[in-house]
Amino acid sequence: MTNIKLSKRLQAIADMVDIDSSIVDIGCDHALLDIYLLKNNIVKKAIASDITSGAVKQAMNNVKIYNEEKLIVKQADGLDSINKSDNINTIIISGLGNQTIINILSKDINKLSKIDTLIIQSNTGYYELRKNICKLGYKIIDEKIIKDNNIKYIIMKYKKGSIKYSYKELLLGPILIKNKNNLFTELVNDYISKNNNIIKALPKKYILKKVKLIRQNNLLKKEIQK
Repeated sequence: MTNIKLSKRLQAIADMVDIDSSIVDIGCDHALLDIYLLKNNIVKKAIASDITSGAVKQAMNNVKIYNEEKLIVKQADGLDSINKSDNINTIIISGLGNQTIINILSKDINKLSKIDTLIIQSNTGYYELRKNICKLGYKIIDEKIIKDNNIKYIIMKYKKGSIKYSYKELLLGPILIKNKNNLFTELVNDYISKNNNIIKALPKKYILKKVKLIRQNNLLKKEIQK
C-alpha cells in the first residue's frame, strides 16, 4: 500500500474503481487519485488529463514526488485526451459542474464506444446529469453520498446499459433512495430549503415555476417521511 492519503471525497471515488481497469481522469488537478490507483495496483493504466497548464504542472510534480512513471499526464480538453489505441475503459470526472460534464461526454460520442464505466462526481445539477448520462447509453449501478469538510458530495457509477428511471429516481438517485441514510435525509432537506428560498424570491408572475417547486417539495417531503 502507498502512503498517499486521499481526501474522503477522492477515497470514495477510488473505492468505486474496478480492479484492473484502464482509466482516464478528466480534470485531474493534482493527479493524486491516479497515482494512488496505480501505486495500489487497482488500475493497470491511468491517464491524468487537465485543460489547465497549472494542473498539469502540479500533476507532473507529483509524478516525480511519488515516483510513479507509469502515469501518463496530458494537457487536453475533455475526451481529446484519449484515442482508441489507448484502450481506456473507464472515465473519471470529478469536481466539475453538471453542464461541463455533460458537454465533455457529449462532444465526441464515438469515443464512448469502448467506455464501459463512468465514475462521476459533480458539484451541481444531479437530475440533469443522471438524465443526460443515461441518454448516452448508461445505467446507474452505484451511488454514494459522503461528507468531506462539512460539504456533501454525490458520487455516481455508471455502466453500459439501459434502465428507464422515474422523475424521482433521476432527481434523488435510484441507489440513494434504496439505501437511505442520515446524509440522504440531510441532502433532501437541503433541496427543500433551497426550493423554499427560490419560491420566496420569485416574482408573482412566475406562478407556474412556484407551483412546480411546491410540487417538488411535496415529493421530497414524502420521500424522507417514509
